[in-house]
Amino acid sequence: MTVLIAGGGIAGLTLGLTLHQISIPFHIFETTRAPKPLGVGINLQPPAVRELFALGLEDMLDEVGIQTRDYGFYTRTGQEIWTEPRGCHAGYNWPQYSVHRGRLQMALLDALRTRCGDSCITFGARVRRYETRCDRVTVHYEVQGSDKTASADMLIGADGIHSGVRAQMYPTEGPPVWGGAIMWRGTSLAKPFLTGQSMILAGNNTQRFVSYPISAPDGVTGLSQINWIAEKTVDPTTHFEKEDWNRRVDVNQFASDFSDWDFGWIYVPSLIAAATEVFEYPMVDREPVPRWTDGPVVLIGDAAHATYPVGSSGATQAILDTRILAAELRGHGLGSAAASAFEARVLPMANRVTLGNRGNGGPDAIMQIAEDRCKGDFTVLDRALPYDERAAHSASFKKLAGLSLEATNNAPALL
Repeated sequence: MTVLIAGGGIAGLTLGLTLHQISIPFHIFETTRAPKPLGVGINLQPPAVRELFALGLEDMLDEVGIQTRDYGFYTRTGQEIWTEPRGCHAGYNWPQYSVHRGRLQMALLDALRTRCGDSCITFGARVRRYETRCDRVTVHYEVQGSDKTASADMLIGADGIHSGVRAQMYPTEGPPVWGGAIMWRGTSLAKPFLTGQSMILAGNNTQRFVSYPISAPDGVTGLSQINWIAEKTVDPTTHFEKEDWNRRVDVNQFASDFSDWDFGWIYVPSLIAAATEVFEYPMVDREPVPRWTDGPVVLIGDAAHATYPVGSSGATQAILDTRILAAELRGHGLGSAAASAFEARVLPMANRVTLGNRGNGGPDAIMQIAEDRCKGDFTVLDRALPYDERAAHSASFKKLAGLSLEATNNAPALL
């Protein structure tokens, strides 16, 4: 009775830790030969934090990130539209964390190796294809130039937005969908702003800036590692190297677009200038699909439901996927019945979130609503966009994504 996992990212590693917790043998195939703490900041919502706590990773989260205190939306001139407390500060039973993706991934890997040994994961191994027969799966993979096979009761595709497992299920799907938004992402040492644990988004649909600290202030300098994203939308028919996911760029390529973004409590030009390196990413997602399963093969995380980075739902849902799938494995046993039960529980909601994040369903849409209503004169904000309407917009996304206070605090344990 064995589970094979394609992908050793956040979803694959959390699934490995979860399967170990419930005594199901597994093995992970990860394409990277030598994992490093790459990436920038992400946020983990309370439902996901609850599951990581249940895995005994509470101390680890405090080491790799900080607890987010509040989350605010601002106009392109820095006027507050909507701010709300987050995590325990909002009444949730668990905090929200802002973390460096790479540090979190390495910490999960360290925990997995400590608990399961180095032999539970093969690096430099790429899953090429699979075959299913009688609720068993044979996986064909390549490692160090050699073709190998492995058989198991299930294959879990946790291999991200460019999933090879998904490509076999949907061979004509093509590349991820780009809507025209380009993100420049970096981290800078700077003094934290507002409460010191604040996450902010400012701007509108065509230009915005996102920032939050991912480390506590240094005891001597008072500086924190500040994660930031500068984003601009262009004509999606414009030529752009959308598949280059780790392209370093010079800040002069975009910094002038934010040269006058000085809100008093944050000075965007200096934050951009302080970055040691900046990466350019296209903001892409995948079209929702009607199924994530092929017999005993199932997709999770970005392989199943890659979505725009809106509302801190990407990594959060990936972690929840692992725990929900494990619960179905324990209830149905290994095989297609558990895969189908997981799909039935998660797919409809995840597809709604993906579509909502593209349009007015995401929480950040409130910034464009303010832009449209105020027509550049944000002194009329309270009249043009009443407070109750802003509150209702915030609550609607939490309900859509299953992140409401009541739903989270009252939900029974997944495992």
